[in-house]
Amino acid sequence: MYDNNPTLTNLDNKQILHDRQGEILEQDGFVDDPNAKTFYIESYGCQMNFSDSEIVGSILSDCGYSPTKNMETSDLILVNTCSIREKAEDTVRKRLRIFNKVKEQKPGTLIGVLGCMAERLKHKFLEEEKLVDLVVGPDAYRDLPNLISTAEDGDKGINVFLSREETYADIAPLRLDNNGITAFISIMRGCDNMCSFCVVPFTRGRERSRNAFSIVSEATDLYTKGYKEVTLLGQNVDSYKWENPETGQKVNFAQLLKLVADVHPDLRVRFSTSHPKDITDEVLTTMAAHENICKYIHLPVQSGNSRVLKLMNRTYDREWYMDRVEAIRRIIPDCAISSDIITGFCSETEEEHQDTLSIIEWSEYSMSYMFYYSERPGTLAERKYEDDIPLETKKRRLSEVIAIQNKVSLAHNKRDIGKTFKVLIEGTSKKSELDFKGRNTQNKMLVFPKKAGLAPGDYVRVKVSDATSATLIGSLVE
Repeated sequence: MYDNNPTLTNLDNKQILHDRQGEILEQDGFVDDPNAKTFYIESYGCQMNFSDSEIVGSILSDCGYSPTKNMETSDLILVNTCSIREKAEDTVRKRLRIFNKVKEQKPGTLIGVLGCMAERLKHKFLEEEKLVDLVVGPDAYRDLPNLISTAEDGDKGINVFLSREETYADIAPLRLDNNGITAFISIMRGCDNMCSFCVVPFTRGRERSRNAFSIVSEATDLYTKGYKEVTLLGQNVDSYKWENPETGQKVNFAQLLKLVADVHPDLRVRFSTSHPKDITDEVLTTMAAHENICKYIHLPVQSGNSRVLKLMNRTYDREWYMDRVEAIRRIIPDCAISSDIITGFCSETEEEHQDTLSIIEWSEYSMSYMFYYSERPGTLAERKYEDDIPLETKKRRLSEVIAIQNKVSLAHNKRDIGKTFKVLIEGTSKKSELDFKGRNTQNKMLVFPKKAGLAPGDYVRVKVSDATSATLIGSLVE
């Protein structure tokens, strides 16, 4: 049983993050040092990969590398990869061929593959395609200096060892391409949920939670540097659990949320991703009790049909999922919910597809990430089930899912017309230099005219006057 009111003490002890990034970063995360070696990095896939790239950046900075946005002049080109879908892997292969053309123009440049795809296709990269000098799995980033040295000597640098302990809790991420306002904080690594379609447990290893001291410290450090929003990241944040080895004090996810929210009332807190089988009423009541914990939950359903969910090994059924949505509505009435959806999973019938369409409308998702099923090598589904839905059927079902979601998103947003929201200004709108953009607590993007004296990082109140399926349009309220 967890202590219901944890208080973390001794935050100045050895567990606290050491700030190393101030010495090498300007506001945009990049410096111009003609004498330093440089690295260029591209990230694909989930937010965890982008967060990992910032850990890699910190490790590289400690051994003399500076980040650059110029691939052609960099000494080290890295791509942080994703294996969730085949398309992501195809994209990475295309980029590697481009990187090799750069290397032809600048001999001595090293090319490396990081992350999930590195772990899964290590031998193919090194032996068959010969596209890379480094292959580094998600738990081996500390070994990068040694692997780079090995590659500079003409050998291939490879480490894809999966750890049961690594969390990088002591490493202060190097904020790459940041806006100085929002940041990711990784709270755990790996996944113990063996969803039959997913490669993550095989590429990121078993689940382990990061030291709560270091998470609170990182959030505090970000706020003192001017950041106004943090997103706590994990493959399944609801299963976060950490025990202080010195005191035996235990912290679960709801308690961690409170600890981070208590850093400062002006620091917004988001999190991703929740799992329907694990999200608790305690998490929901914690969200409801703190104004600065955003009223938004990403709750992937994957399918609206119980038989398909069982095949997917999601460990909940349609009724369980609906119960969790009803709990969110009861405890946090203004909470927005988004989802992940897969169409055309093995043996899915037209009737079962209709169940997915209906749960989108019933749940009233503000938005969804939608894909057709892509069989991944090594997964339970690849070993056990036949990928028997024709591609054209998968695509047609996906188009129907997208159409329903767009309709639901538009209706969801139009209900906000006339309402006024507290909005964190993130920057200038992509469509007009005359407008700001920012998000409200429900993670909805708002666009509104600029006003002298306001800047990114400010909180403002915006009244909504119009809406599309993706954006709320409004004006400032005094």
